[in-house]
Parts: sequence; structure tokens; C-alpha cells
Amino acid sequence: MRGRRTRYLTPGLVFQSVLIGGGYGTGAEIARYFGSHGLLGGLLGLGVTAAVWAILCAVTFEFARVFRTYDYGSMMHRLLGRAGFLYDLCFYAMLLLVLGVVNATAGAALHALTGLPPWVGVALLSFGVVVLVLGGTEAIERALSLWAYVLYAVFTLFLAAVFLRFGPAVAAELRRGEITPGWLSGGLKYAAYNLLCVSMILYTLRDLKTRREAVTCGVLAGLLGAAPALPLLLAMGCDLPAALASETPVTAIFERLETPWLYALFEIVLFGTLVETAAGFIKALEDRIERALFRGRSFELAQHTPAGSARSSWPWLARPLITGTVTALGICVSTFGLTDLIDKGYGAICYGALCLFALPMLTAGVRMIRRAGR
Repeated sequence: MRGRRTRYLTPGLVFQSVLIGGGYGTGAEIARYFGSHGLLGGLLGLGVTAAVWAILCAVTFEFARVFRTYDYGSMMHRLLGRAGFLYDLCFYAMLLLVLGVVNATAGAALHALTGLPPWVGVALLSFGVVVLVLGGTEAIERALSLWAYVLYAVFTLFLAAVFLRFGPAVAAELRRGEITPGWLSGGLKYAAYNLLCVSMILYTLRDLKTRREAVTCGVLAGLLGAAPALPLLLAMGCDLPAALASETPVTAIFERLETPWLYALFEIVLFGTLVETAAGFIKALEDRIERALFRGRSFELAQHTPAGSARSSWPWLARPLITGTVTALGICVSTFGLTDLIDKGYGAICYGALCLFALPMLTAGVRMIRRAGR
């Protein structure tokens, strides 16, 4: 049983850790969906994203608490009935896309930092994912929560360095008050592109006891998920055109900042977030398979089935098999390049998540919660 503070913060910290990898952490997604509408317009769009995540997380967390659906498979079966398998298809597509993004980012980040070939970064990422996933639910939950604090600290330090060096330029960009059309749709689109992440962290909700706790956790999760984007977006204000033109805007900012030690620290933290994101997606997939094969019994519990039974050997192989197979597929997807993956990959999945998860949860899901309460 977790303490009160941990119970409130852990879902949001894990949510942020799953979100941050790939295009988010490098600033590519932040520039694409927020910075392209001007600095002030981007801040407004970011507020829209945070609000959407907060509302959906609050409703989803209460749904999971009421119906005790702590994996996305059982939740979507409860919400959609026989049509729940459609959400599986949407999740599988997003899984491969995200793994492709984090692998592409890992290779590029390590190459930029050390000059090593990109495949070294991909190999280190894969190793970290395997170690973390094999550690089980508690290890993943603990690692993602603790690393989130490290990330907030380094991102704050990064923003402070930018303001110390380019504060007047950022202030001037804010005073311009540029708000180009599309900031609202940009905020809504980015929120929609990451809706699946909400359903991936349900295992962190098992200690919630009341509706107040579920709603509070949901609102905090939405705010914590959007929080890292704020320093990234503000930092881009020092040279917004250059940030928008770069495939990895954070790198463009560091080229102007000329602080190699901070850049190295930032890249190390970013690499850790890539491991977290990949592990979070694979963890959600494992929970889904676990539910289907063992009717809710965990791989850890299933390992204690009597020797000689049909299931006794499978759980020992399940995690390495799933992790290895999915990671290999992600490496193949990463060959398409980071920009193409972000621009072309998210669109169709966005509509699937919106139609299969967000809209049903905010309509039918709310009605089901109210009926269960009565």
C-alpha cells in the first residue's frame, strides 16, 4: 500500500514518463504542434492540451477505480464490449510507431553526443528496456516515477540557462504576442495523438479508494504530462525560426547556448526517458496478453503453477519474448526517420483513439460510472 502523497503523484509521474520519449523530449513535437503558432499561441495550445488530458485522465481513472479495470484490455472490453478488439489494433499501431520514434531518437542522440554509430544507441536502448521490463510492475513504476523528478530538475536547469543567456530575446518574443490561426486545433490534436498513453498507466491506480482521489490524480496527471513542454517551448523563444527549422529543436538551442556539460546531462536524461517510454508501452502490451492468457493472473503469479502444467514454462519466457520481438519491430520502423514518423504516423491513430477511447469514455463511460454509483 502506497502513502497518500505517492498515491496521488505516481499515476501522473508515470503518465509523463510514457509521454516524454521521442519527439516530445527532443522538442520536435512541441515545435510542430505549439511553436508553429507563435510563442504565445503555443502557450495557449499547451493549456488546451493539459486541460484535455486532465479531464480524460480524471474520468478514466474513476472508471478504472469503479470497475477495477487495471489494464487497457479489460477497460475497453467493459467500455466497448465486443468492439474492444478495434482498440487493440489502434494500440498495436501506436506501439510500433512510438518504438520507431524512440529508437530513431536514441540513435541520433547518442551519435550527436559521442559520435558513436546510431546502432549503438539503439542497442543500449533495447538493453535498458529489457532490464526494466523484466524487473516487473513495481520496478517499472518506481523507475518511471523517480526519473520524472530527475527530468523536471534538468529541464528547469535548461530553462534557467536559456533565460540567463537569452532572456531578453525570449521576453521580446513573448511581447510580440504572436498567435497564428490553428493554436486551438494544434492543442487538441496533440492531446488526441497521445490519448492512448492514458490507458497504458492503469496499473498505477490500484490503490485509489475514492472518487476524490481518482479525480485529483487525473487532474494532476494532465498537468504533469504537459509540464515538461513548458520549459521546452519557452526556451525555443530565444530563436523560434531556428527551432522550427530543426529536426531536433533542443539541439539547435544548445548550439546557441554553448554549454556542453548541460547538453550532455540533458541527453542522458532524454535517453532515460526513451527507455521509459518504450518500457511503458511494452508493459501495457504485457498486461493485455497476461489478461488474455491467465485471466488476470500476473506473470509473476503464473510462474508458481505446478511443474509439468501447460502454463508452467510460458511465463518465464513471456516477457523476454514479447520485449525482444516488439523491440526488433520498433527498430525496423525507426528506419523511416523521425520527422516522417511524427508527421505521417500519428494522424490515423489519432482518429482511432478519439473514436474508440476518448469519446466513448466521456459519454458512455460517464453514464456507466453514474449508474454504478447509484
